[in-house]
Amino acid sequence: MQRFDQDIIVNLIPRGARVLDLGCGNGDLLTKLKRSGVSDIRGVEIDDRCIAACVRKGLTVFQGDIDEGLGDYDDASFDYIVLNQTLQVVHKPTLVIQEMLRVGNKAIVSFPNFGYFRIRWYILTKGQMPKVDFLPRDWYDTPNIHLSTISDFQAFCRTRNIPIERLIGLKSCATGKTVGHFQNVLSQVGIFVIMSEREVPN
Repeated sequence: MQRFDQDIIVNLIPRGARVLDLGCGNGDLLTKLKRSGVSDIRGVEIDDRCIAACVRKGLTVFQGDIDEGLGDYDDASFDYIVLNQTLQVVHKPTLVIQEMLRVGNKAIVSFPNFGYFRIRWYILTKGQMPKVDFLPRDWYDTPNIHLSTISDFQAFCRTRNIPIERLIGLKSCATGKTVGHFQNVLSQVGIFVIMSEREVPN
């Protein structure tokens, strides 16, 4: 299936940028970035099989647990750090975000929006945790452990004085349609570009 969330992220990153993709999986996003002309790209992944898949694609990927931080990387060593559809599965989201903004000048964070109206309606009418097209697993079989909404992440950034450069509400990863208003209700996915203190104009 075409992943329009990945396409949006690729379009947010300039060609000459240094990019680190956290939880890069089998390297689909890294491959798209490489094809778009971004040459300095690396990934971090914990799963051996995913790492092997990346290596077969000629991608530079290191094994690591991002819940332990990014101690192998110096401050401001990348222009962009990407966390695509991974925030909800990490155990220490605050640490991960802090490390992203230490290592990168900007961070792109995307996650499923649990404030989406179909999820609300599913819980209201069925009284159960939702199973929808972009969240197909049962509650006991899902890797998602931190469920949040677009509004939750905005509040998270606000309380930590993290500047939000851009918010894109994505109606569907399958169609790529974005939402102008009421992102917290109408978006399946939220895509945030957040900035380190280094990037904030004086």
